[in-house]
Amino acid sequence: MPIAIPLTKEEIKREFKSVSGKLESLGLSAYESRAYIALVAHGYGNAELIAKTAQIPRTSAYSVLKSLEIKGFAIATSGRPVIYKPEPPSKIYERVRAELEETFQKLELIHEILRERGEPQLVYTITGKEKVTEKIGELLDKSTKNFIISTPVLSEVREKLGKNIQNALKRGVEVTVITEPLQKVPWEVRLFRRKGLIATDVISDGRNALIASPDLNACGYIENESLARHLKQFLEILMEH
Repeated sequence: MPIAIPLTKEEIKREFKSVSGKLESLGLSAYESRAYIALVAHGYGNAELIAKTAQIPRTSAYSVLKSLEIKGFAIATSGRPVIYKPEPPSKIYERVRAELEETFQKLELIHEILRERGEPQLVYTITGKEKVTEKIGELLDKSTKNFIISTPVLSEVREKLGKNIQNALKRGVEVTVITEPLQKVPWEVRLFRRKGLIATDVISDGRNALIASPDLNACGYIENESLARHLKQFLEILMEH
């Protein structure tokens, strides 16, 4: 199906808003979405140019572009000032498609396990970033043996739950973190890095499992040892690679 090219200023604004919103569903902030679109439009640019085109504060542009680089949406060149180029949209598409396939494989596995065992599908849904973060913190605080978290947004988790992680380590809980390259990890944890993470997965003591959306605005939570064990197998594959 051919794509209609917007011609008027209002049509361009509507398309910009629509594309920006879809990028936010992939885990980008509003500023990051607009900055990536600006990069694609220009082909390359420094912080000043991108800030002007994306209509974001100039003081925020540097951190926004750096975050896009960490998340795999931009490439930084050497030199001063730093010039950024967009990761080609086709590569982003292929990466997201692969990650979504992996996520739905997890969901299909969950469905098959519960169907075969005849167990009630008690999956608790939680909405709202604050409530989702609180639930992750609750699982962390209740952990007595081990806690695994795989997330592309570790900076947000660190900001809200840094003390919870420190307290868990003091209790002797083995904490494992899987996150993107260059993400700051200030704790003495088992650390694995992998590009292209999209969802946040959590396992507590091998029996409680949580899968959250990229923006942490919604999650599914279940108390099921067999299910948590299978999710752990997926995460162990990430650790091996």
